Amino acid sequence: MIADIEALLRREGPLPLARVMALAADHYYATREPFGVAGDFVTAPEISQMFGELIGLWLADLWQRAGSPAPVALAELGPGRGTLMADALRAIAKAAPGLRAALSVQFVEKSPRLRALQAKVVPDATWHDDLSTLPDDRPLLLVANEFLDALPLTQFERVEDGWVMRRVEIGSAGPRWDRSVGANLAFLPAEIRDAPVGQVHERNFGAEQVAAAVARRLAAQGGAALFIDYGYAGPATGDTLQALKGGHYADPLQTLGEADVSAHVDFAAIARAARPNAQVFGPEAQGMFLESLGLADRAEALKRLASLERRAEIEAAHVRLTAPGAMGRLFQALALVAEGWPVPAGFPISAG
Repeated sequence: MIADIEALLRREGPLPLARVMALAADHYYATREPFGVAGDFVTAPEISQMFGELIGLWLADLWQRAGSPAPVALAELGPGRGTLMADALRAIAKAAPGLRAALSVQFVEKSPRLRALQAKVVPDATWHDDLSTLPDDRPLLLVANEFLDALPLTQFERVEDGWVMRRVEIGSAGPRWDRSVGANLAFLPAEIRDAPVGQVHERNFGAEQVAAAVARRLAAQGGAALFIDYGYAGPATGDTLQALKGGHYADPLQTLGEADVSAHVDFAAIARAARPNAQVFGPEAQGMFLESLGLADRAEALKRLASLERRAEIEAAHVRLTAPGAMGRLFQALALVAEGWPVPAGFPISAG
């Protein structure tokens, strides 16, 4: 655990999990390379170029059916090494050169180290610390892949006397849970308030705020947003807080600032936060979503031009992205679309 967090806990006493996660994440992304086989985890854009290409084609199709507005802001939240955007832009340039000419790339990224990596592959991007400074005078097309899961989380736990908010404190053996503060029941869905002792309910208020802010922009500017992450449709109970270090699971409290700490996304909560200001489509399982966009055809096209070894890699990537036992079912896609814009590809049913 980084010394600054330990010192803060000793000085101020127990702190909400969300605050501790935020401090740990800032340190983690600023000081190490988390992505790829040599890092702590591998995201879909790093698995295959097909992922980013299909996202680019999804954006191009929606833009064209919306009347090809220009100019347009193309934004990504948490763009990693810039791989997804680079692949998406390549596909957009071929399929919709008009969109490529009309768009400006906007990255929401705080880490100076990651900004430098992103600049190498998308040199014409503009960077922002948060959503508030994104252009507001044009339609917005926004993508966020594995972004919401890493936002600071709040956990509530059912104890004998009711519900408490989990906080983090320092004990003799290091960080541990503090359960001394009662929870505000307004934050707990009625469906889970009678859960058994020991059950945990999670709220990602940061993720909900992002969804609400994006939806308000879409209502004012027009456009669409695509969120892809691992998660479920709540309300539910269950402790999904996890840490990945070197590709292996670790104790989240013992690896603060040294591992990727995240939690599953409640897509029902995300949809609820966005719905007053945007049409909501999904969530749809990632496997079904990508296949509906033509992943199988793209894989076959790549294999026709590839060596035997490369063909095997492409097939393995296809399976990893879509198989129910891999990323195909756990990962979900959710789209927010401005009123008056068309139904996005890959989402047969609107959630409202």
